[in-house]
Amino acid sequence: MTIDCANPASLAAFWALALGYAEKPAPRGFGSWEEWFAHHEVPEDEWDDGAYLSDPDGAGPDLSFLKVPEPKAVKNRLHLDVRVGGGRETPWEVRWPRVVEAVERLTAAGATVVREEGLRGRPDHVVMADPEGNEFCLV
Repeated sequence: MTIDCANPASLAAFWALALGYAEKPAPRGFGSWEEWFAHHEVPEDEWDDGAYLSDPDGAGPDLSFLKVPEPKAVKNRLHLDVRVGGGRETPWEVRWPRVVEAVERLTAAGATVVREEGLRGRPDHVVMADPEGNEFCLV
């Protein structure tokens, strides 16, 4: 999955925290991304135009963050549901405190709360925006 952004390194750091991901290792045969860039003749002034994450458990998809010149302009057509609470199959009494903790942690890292959504008279999930305004939900 690729995410367009203004600041790849900082947005990747945010999503690494949000998802428990880590920087993706350089491709096989290279000691660093810089070695890979040099080998493939990527101009040095473009080396910071991307950042790459992977799930340390190997279960989730790799993420790429690529620098683009234009800012985000409209609502996302695709967003992530980050199951920090375990999803709706987890009892609300267990799930909701986990969601609240994640809201606090990610707000401290630069996210903003867009709104809290309820279901059957109690909070259910929180819609947030990452530091560049991309919406996602904590469930």
